[in-house]
Amino acid sequence: MAKILIGKYEGTIYPEGDGFTGAISLGFLPNGKRKRLKRKGKTKTEVRDKLVEAVKNLEAGIDSPANYTVRDAVEDWLSKGLKGRDEGTVTTNRILAEKHVIPLIGAAKLKDLRADDVDEWLDGLKDKLATRSLQGVHSILKRSIRQAQARDKVMRNVAELVTTPKGRTGRPSKALTPEQATAVLKHAKSSPLNAYVVLSLMTGVRTEEARALQWDHVVAWAGDDTGWRPVTEVGFDHQRFAVYVWRSVRAHGDTKTRESRRTLELPKEVTEALKRHHTRQAAQRLKAGALWQDHGLVFCTRTGTPLAAGNVRRAFRAITRKAGIGEDWTPRELRHSFVSIMSYSGVPIETIADLVGHAGTAVTEKIYRHQLKPVITQGAETMNTVFGRSKSA
Repeated sequence: MAKILIGKYEGTIYPEGDGFTGAISLGFLPNGKRKRLKRKGKTKTEVRDKLVEAVKNLEAGIDSPANYTVRDAVEDWLSKGLKGRDEGTVTTNRILAEKHVIPLIGAAKLKDLRADDVDEWLDGLKDKLATRSLQGVHSILKRSIRQAQARDKVMRNVAELVTTPKGRTGRPSKALTPEQATAVLKHAKSSPLNAYVVLSLMTGVRTEEARALQWDHVVAWAGDDTGWRPVTEVGFDHQRFAVYVWRSVRAHGDTKTRESRRTLELPKEVTEALKRHHTRQAAQRLKAGALWQDHGLVFCTRTGTPLAAGNVRRAFRAITRKAGIGEDWTPRELRHSFVSIMSYSGVPIETIADLVGHAGTAVTEKIYRHQLKPVITQGAETMNTVFGRSKSA
C-alpha cells in the first residue's frame, strides 16, 4: 500500500483484483464513517492520474461519477428537463434521442467529450436528417449537457461550441390550387374529417388550433343586444357565425403566441359543415354511452377524447388520394393553401397576417397586437366568393 498526497488530500493506492485502487480521504460523514473518493485502474500511474483529475473536479465543484456518460446525461434530461412540455414535444425529443443521440454518441464519458466528437457526430448525420431535425438532435445534446452543468457533473458545455451543419433538403411546403382545393372539399364530404378540412382550408387555422377547438368557442351572432353567443347556447339557427381561436393542443393550452389569438367570422360552407358535424357527434355520443369522455371538443374520437395528430394526417391523406392529387400532403398545408388563395384573390398581406394570427406581415413579428382583434370578416367573404357562396345565401 502506497501513501500519496494530492494537493491537501491524503490517500493511498493499493492492489485490488487485477489492478489497483486509489482512495483519498475527504474527512468524515455525520455518522462518523470515513468519506473517501475512489478510482480504479490497471496501473498505479493510471490510478494516480484519475485521482488528480477527481481532485481538480472536486475543487471546481464538479461531482460527476467517473463513468457518467452522454447517455446518462441525455436520459436525465429526458426524465427531468421536459417537465410541463406537451406530450407531442416529449415524444419527439425521446424518439430523436433514442435514434440519433444515444446510439451514436451516448457511450462517451461526458467529462471526456470534446467539441471534435460533437462535430464528427453531427457530420455523420447531415446526409440522413433534414436541417430542422439536425438542429433538434443537436439541441437535445446541448440541453442535456446544460442540465448536467447545473448539477455540477461537468465543467463546460462543448456542444455549445459547435455549429449545427446543414442537413439534407426537406420537402418544401406546398399549397393547393383553387381547383385542387375544390376537389379536396368534394371528396372530404364522406370523411369524418370533413368539417376539420373545411374549417382549416377556409379559415387558415393551425392544425394544433383546430384540434383544440371547443364548441363553446364556436359562436353565433345573436343580435346587437347579446352579441356573439356560443352555439351550445343559441344553436345554429342564425345568419352569422365565428370561431374564437384562443387555444391549441400545446402543454399550456394557449395558442402559439399571444398574437395568434383571434376571432374569425366563418364562411357559409364552414358553418354548414360544423352544423352537420355537430349532429353526427351528438349521435356518436349517444352510441358511446358511458364510454364518452366529455372534453367539449369540436373534433374528437368516437368516445370524445382528443384527436391524435397522426390519425388526422392519415385521414387527410386518404382524402387527397380520393381527390386525385396524391398522398404527399399534410393537414398543415391547408393553412398554406388558405394563404395562397387569399393572396391570389387580392387580399392585402396585412389582412392575411391578421387572419392567420401572425404578429406582422411575412411572419416577421414586426407589428404586434396587444389585444384581441375584433371579428375579421374578410376571410369569410373571400371564401364565400371563391367557392360560389354569398353571405346572403
